[in-house]
Amino acid sequence: MTHATIRSLTHSRLPVLAAAVLLALGAATPGGSPIGPDAPVADAAMRGDLAAVQSLLAAGEDVNGARGDGTTALHWAAMKGRLELAEVLIDVGADLEAGTRLGGHTPLHVASRAAQASLVDALLGAGADALAATETGATALHFAAAAGSPQAIEALVRHGADPDAREPEWGQTPLMFAAAAGRAGSVRALLDAGADASLSAYVLDIVARDAWDQLDRRERNARIAALRAGGTPPPPTEREAAPQPTAGAGPGPQTVRLENPEEPTCSGCLGNYADLVGTHGGLTALLLAAREGHEDVAFALLERGADIDQRSAADGTTPLLMAMINGHFDLAMRFFAEGADPGLASDAGATPLYAAINMHWAPKARHPQPTDVHQQEWAYLDVMRVLLEAGVDPNPRLRKSLWFTTYNRDLLGVDRTGATPFWRAAHALDIDGMKLLLEYGADPTLPTTKVEERRYGRGDPVDHSGLEPIPVDGPAVYPIHAAAGVGYGQGFAGNSHRHVPDGWLPAMQFLVEELGTDVNARDQNGYAPAHHAASRGDNEMILYLVEKGADVTLVARNGQTTVDLANGPVQRVQPFPETIALLESLGAKNNHRCVSC
Repeated sequence: MTHATIRSLTHSRLPVLAAAVLLALGAATPGGSPIGPDAPVADAAMRGDLAAVQSLLAAGEDVNGARGDGTTALHWAAMKGRLELAEVLIDVGADLEAGTRLGGHTPLHVASRAAQASLVDALLGAGADALAATETGATALHFAAAAGSPQAIEALVRHGADPDAREPEWGQTPLMFAAAAGRAGSVRALLDAGADASLSAYVLDIVARDAWDQLDRRERNARIAALRAGGTPPPPTEREAAPQPTAGAGPGPQTVRLENPEEPTCSGCLGNYADLVGTHGGLTALLLAAREGHEDVAFALLERGADIDQRSAADGTTPLLMAMINGHFDLAMRFFAEGADPGLASDAGATPLYAAINMHWAPKARHPQPTDVHQQEWAYLDVMRVLLEAGVDPNPRLRKSLWFTTYNRDLLGVDRTGATPFWRAAHALDIDGMKLLLEYGADPTLPTTKVEERRYGRGDPVDHSGLEPIPVDGPAVYPIHAAAGVGYGQGFAGNSHRHVPDGWLPAMQFLVEELGTDVNARDQNGYAPAHHAASRGDNEMILYLVEKGADVTLVARNGQTTVDLANGPVQRVQPFPETIALLESLGAKNNHRCVSC
């Protein structure tokens, strides 16, 4: 449920909708109904009927009678901001610390989340505990910060609330809640109260957690198997407690590996998603504001001394890079104007320069902040030019594929470790991007780098290409392969590859005629550009490559010919009959290995 939905429901006069608000806060009955026991005072308070409440209390009804979800009359008065009603209830002994059945939200939590500052002040004045936490560990100050109520924040701090209190799941402070929610007023109020803008949220070691999850799964399956067989299930393995998120600037717990690292599902195997992410979290309030594109919040933090270049504790992402990754180019350029260092890279090697072109061409349906990039005054090429003018390295290489681009990596089957901004521009068939990068010294010959692959004994172990083996960290995929359609014959690139419309041949012509790229260059798998063109059924490019000296009879390491790449080499990729006929007429061999036929 969104904040907007909650706000709209808060102002509704319908009891069922009003109950939905508290359900969103964590209130519910064991049976799923908000009605439950007879609680006439709470029912009247839910309707906002002060006279009925007073009459019921005079008749001896319980002021603390709770509905099935645990909400009392005071919860409803707090949520709806009915100060007079709350005062009546408090005067006759309403329980200030009554908690909802799920979540344990007190009236103070409810008033804070609803930004009812007058109710917050009244409850605190009556003795409500400003430090009380919900069952998930959030305090009233967290809720007030996210709700955007500086007055409630001031009241809570005045009554002893800790401005740097951490909720236990991710260690986020009220300042982080306010920053992520875009509450500049809350940010200023918290900073005035002494909140520390340099604090980072907890860091979670995804690899360690994944390993523990797999160990637990093995033990569970072993117990189930034993029970089904009528035997005694084995006792749980004695080991240290599972790793938890940790605070601070360093990484999380030591990585835990499985006993058999050769097992296909192991977390220690390279290429596993957990290994790709590594560590997660560790964001500051400024990084959260940058991630969401909240400019007013970001500059409220900077005005009060937040470090514009403070990296995330998990992966070294800076606020400038965070804004770029999420398509907030305008905010990123404001950071740059304020002195942010554009040359700082994340631990994975991501830089603002790479992020600019990657964000422009990334599939937006599965990318953070998918529409913001289309609403910026700054265009990606202008951003890149400013960064290059500032002297950033035009050739930074990714140290590993970026976890937030895994959608592309998985469908394309192409690891981007070692990719440069120029390689990314070539992959998008972006001639303007390539020319801009070349103007500032980009090297158009740099390929991605080969990474260790997980193999489980499948496939042909014989190398049919006649090429020398390529070691790990050696050259993998060159820009010309990226521009020819690398991955189309290896995965489902058509589902995820965004590029310049009708840009295939112009990009290839630019690389060959302007830069002199070898039309018979081979990638790590032994594929030549003609293989990749064939996998897309691109007869026009094939004829062009042949005109420039391409050999369509070259064989890849796995024995595939150019015809094989045009002949449905993977499931759900259909053959291209005209391309098959063209290549056969040019002397290429058809091994008739269609997988999708």
